[in-house]
Amino acid sequence: MARARTLIGAPTRGTTNPNRLRRIDRWLTADAGVARALAGAAAPLVVDLGYGASPVTTVELAKRLGAAFPGVRVLGLELDPERVAAAVHAADPPRLDFRRGGFELAGTRPVLVRAFNVLRQYAEHDVAPSWEAMLTGIAPGGLLVEGTCDEVGRLCSWVTVAHEGPRSLTLSCKVDTLDRPSTVAERLPKALIHRNVPGERVHDFLSTLDACWDTAAPFGAFGARARWTESVRLLRERGWPVLGRRDRWRLGELTVPWSSVAPGGHTEVGRASR
Repeated sequence: MARARTLIGAPTRGTTNPNRLRRIDRWLTADAGVARALAGAAAPLVVDLGYGASPVTTVELAKRLGAAFPGVRVLGLELDPERVAAAVHAADPPRLDFRRGGFELAGTRPVLVRAFNVLRQYAEHDVAPSWEAMLTGIAPGGLLVEGTCDEVGRLCSWVTVAHEGPRSLTLSCKVDTLDRPSTVAERLPKALIHRNVPGERVHDFLSTLDACWDTAAPFGAFGARARWTESVRLLRERGWPVLGRRDRWRLGELTVPWSSVAPGGHTEVGRASR
C-alpha cells in the first residue's frame, strides 16, 4: 500500500474574489521568462497553490494561460479538503484539476507555481524554507511566482524565484487609485514587508519612487497612467535598474532586479538617488 504523502504548510484564510489576481495573470501571459519555462515542456503543468475558499481565481488562471499557451495544464492545490471538494464542480481535467497539497506540491513536477497570498500568515524567517520546499518540486528551468495583493487586486507585488534564487520584484497597481506609489508597501511580499524601514534597500526604492511621483505631478493632467509612466522613467534616470518595456509601465507595472531591493541594507543606487 502506498504511503500517504506528508502535506507541508498551513491553510490560508481562504479570502478570494473574482478577478483578484488579474494583474499577476496578465503579467504571466506576457513575461518572457514564463514563456520560456512553459515552452520547455510538451504539456506544461502550472500549480496554483492556496487558491482559497473558492476556485474562481484558479479557473481564471487556466482560462488566461490556456489562451496564451495552448496545452498548458493548471492544478489548484489546497490543504483544506473541504475547499478541494468545493472545487470539484469547476474541474475540467486534464486542462484544470484540483487536489490536496501544500509546499510539497502534491508530488507533482510543475514548471510554474503561482503562490499568492499564501505566505502573509507566516513569519519572515519561514519565507526561505517555504521557497526552497516549493523549488524542490519545480522542474529544472521552472519558476515560482510568490506574492500578495489587496482584496480586490488593485495593489499587487510579487517575487519571481528561480532555482538559483530570487530574480526580481514586480509592483502592479491600479494607478488611478493611488495616493502615492509607496501605498503598495502594505502589500509587499512577506520577504520584504517588514523591511520597509530606513536603512533597507526596499525603503530606498519606494522613497525614491515617491519622490519621482512628486516630480511627475504635472503629468497628472494627462491621467494617472501618464504620471506613473513618467515616474518610472525618472526612477530609471536616477540610476535604478528598471526592467521591462514602457508599455508594461503604462499598465501600472514596475519590475526591478531582486538584488536592488533584497533585505540587508542600502544599495549604491539608493544612496546616490536620495
